Amino acid sequence: MAAALGEDEIDNDDYYSLLNVRREATQEELKASYRRLCMLYHPDKHRDPELKRQAEQLFNLVHQAYEVLRDPQSRAIYDIYGRRGLEVEGWEVVERKKTPAEIREEFERLQREREERRLQQRTNPKGMISVGVDATDLFDRYEEDYEDMPGGGFPQIEINKMHISQSIEAPLTTKDTAVLSGSLSTHNGNGGGSINVALRRVTSAKGWGEVEFGAGDTQGPLFGMKLFRNVTPRFFVTAQCGMQFSSRGVRPGVTTVLARHLDKNTMGYLQWRWGTQSAMNTSIVRDTKTSHFTFALQLGIPHSFMMMSYQYKFQDEDQTKIKGSVKSGFFGTVVEYGAERKISRHSVLGATVSIGVPQGVSLKIKLNRASQTYFFPIHLTDQLLPSAVFYATVGPLVVYLAIQRLIIVPYVRAQKEQDLEKQRESLASDIAQKKQEAETAVLLMQESVRRIIEAEESKMGLIILNAWYGKFVTDNSRRHERAKVIDVTVPLQCLVKDSKLILTEASKAGLPGFYDPCVGEEKSLKLLYQFRGVMHQVLSGDTEPLRIPKQSHRIDAET
Repeated sequence: MAAALGEDEIDNDDYYSLLNVRREATQEELKASYRRLCMLYHPDKHRDPELKRQAEQLFNLVHQAYEVLRDPQSRAIYDIYGRRGLEVEGWEVVERKKTPAEIREEFERLQREREERRLQQRTNPKGMISVGVDATDLFDRYEEDYEDMPGGGFPQIEINKMHISQSIEAPLTTKDTAVLSGSLSTHNGNGGGSINVALRRVTSAKGWGEVEFGAGDTQGPLFGMKLFRNVTPRFFVTAQCGMQFSSRGVRPGVTTVLARHLDKNTMGYLQWRWGTQSAMNTSIVRDTKTSHFTFALQLGIPHSFMMMSYQYKFQDEDQTKIKGSVKSGFFGTVVEYGAERKISRHSVLGATVSIGVPQGVSLKIKLNRASQTYFFPIHLTDQLLPSAVFYATVGPLVVYLAIQRLIIVPYVRAQKEQDLEKQRESLASDIAQKKQEAETAVLLMQESVRRIIEAEESKMGLIILNAWYGKFVTDNSRRHERAKVIDVTVPLQCLVKDSKLILTEASKAGLPGFYDPCVGEEKSLKLLYQFRGVMHQVLSGDTEPLRIPKQSHRIDAET
């Protein structure tokens, strides 16, 4: 049952919007709103047969919403599943004495069972393709060496190494998972490959263990074990050992990692590695909403080093990040800086400039597409040439801006329009029905609105002069787009009580007399109203709560 309900997006706010009450509304608030709407839509108030029939439909809809929300059990089911959940058979076997909290626990249990079923079908593929490019001929060459060669006037750019790896997971049971991975590598014409199989078992809520077998043409068979254990809620341990068999004998290796939460955003790590590259490493990692900081110190063979990196996260829609790091040790010193940005729903593009002594200058481009990674390290020069640093920094930025403007932005816009069009087509019949219901509701409100206006005018109260709901185009760069709004003056005036209008935080598309004029697009509510003879104006977001009148809405106060 949970699987059937969870596949589609469910709108849980329809009934709350229809009654114009908060999701936390009390029984008294529900009853007051219900009585008000019943007086408005009661069929006996209308003599015209057609209006009487339409009023009866709206009256029944309001009654249905009230009956669901007034019953604690039905309300709990509706809050979780939406209207579709109330239509599913089987809820009658749930004990009436169960509280909403117990119903939510039942829902979570069904969710877990559904996740277990999905687990059997999930392979979670991950892959990486790395292509190393040697472009040193662009900045560091002797012109006379190429004068007599065909095409010698053009720099030679070569691919000198490649690496491809792929892994898939195969859940065997809810606790056991098999992982199959393989890789192929080549460097300057020499290469090889390997394949690994790992069996992982979750032993408890605090830990898991893994056994790994592997083989390759450049290295012999591999056998390894890995254990993870949460010692306390703030401290965990990882231990790994392995044996690599080759013609030279057996090469054992052991790695142990101790990790502890120093505070809510900071982790401390201590690692000891023994084997072909023995070392001790300690690091501190601090990750917050706006930044990521790492400090690491390693003493070992063949490399000892100190590293510090910092990343700043912009709080924008594209999740832009800029980063920089310094790493210094027996091998030399490397300074890196770069940025990454989300370019589509599932893709992140990043570029990093690496400047090192004696490594030279390199440009690293990385594209993450879902669970696949494409990595292109481009070696520009073995020396520290200012021209290489300049082009490595400016070149990717210029190329990105050109691609962003000419390809990415038009593609994303077209994709969004296509998705919206599909959504509109799938909901066309529902929207047409909602529109008809809204128009009917406006007709039924006319007499009540006339009386409300007369009462408000007599005491210089709240009069809604004009109200529009939908998509407004105010940005000059979007003037080519067409505004999509509907007139909701009558429905809002009908909700005025004692010279006040109060709207909850739910989407206003569900209010009586409203419908969604632009499915899937951002909507607002714009009001021009009069209170105590003074003009007021306000623009409110679709899901923002609104309470009028307010002094800050006065038009003369703005001018």
